[in-house]
Amino acid sequence: MGADGPDNPVERTLTRLRGLDSRPAPAAGAPRTLADLYRDYRMRMVRLALLLVDDPATAEDVVQEAFTGLHRNWSTLRDEAAAVSYLRAAVVNGSRSVLRRRRTARDYVPPHQVNARSAESLAMLSAEHQAVVEALSTLPPRQREVLVLRYYGGLSEAEIAEVTGISRGTVKSTASRALDAVQRAMTERAGRRS
Repeated sequence: MGADGPDNPVERTLTRLRGLDSRPAPAAGAPRTLADLYRDYRMRMVRLALLLVDDPATAEDVVQEAFTGLHRNWSTLRDEAAAVSYLRAAVVNGSRSVLRRRRTARDYVPPHQVNARSAESLAMLSAEHQAVVEALSTLPPRQREVLVLRYYGGLSEAEIAEVTGISRGTVKSTASRALDAVQRAMTERAGRRS
């Protein structure tokens, strides 16, 4: 990190988005309910899913399925941290499933059709955010997951390894390759525009 914050645009953008989701710690007292977790973590999980699947409606569906699974397993979870970990893993796994189904469906779609972002969502993003989101969408799923979990989710390498089911070393190398790929994609995009 530099003196003014993160050095690369991916980290800067995803860290800024993570800041939107920061919440003060809940007050000690009565045990937290599923409704409390839904209220406190739903939008954060939707944003996480949105960064992985790049479609708001699909992201909402993935998160709804994650909360449904949490409800089914509520009695087996030991505390709030375990519930949040369960949600995060369920959102990542649900997003993977969506992307697998999407990839299968694309095999039957002519290659000239492109998924375009809505005008509303593009208008809400700065030019740098647009460049980062577009560059993220070009990454293979695992690289996208690792970057999103690291810079948006704020997870450590060990936590990412646990959520994604890969080794810590693979997390490091995947993040490095993904950042290089994003930087190349953004440089190419800037070259095309000038």
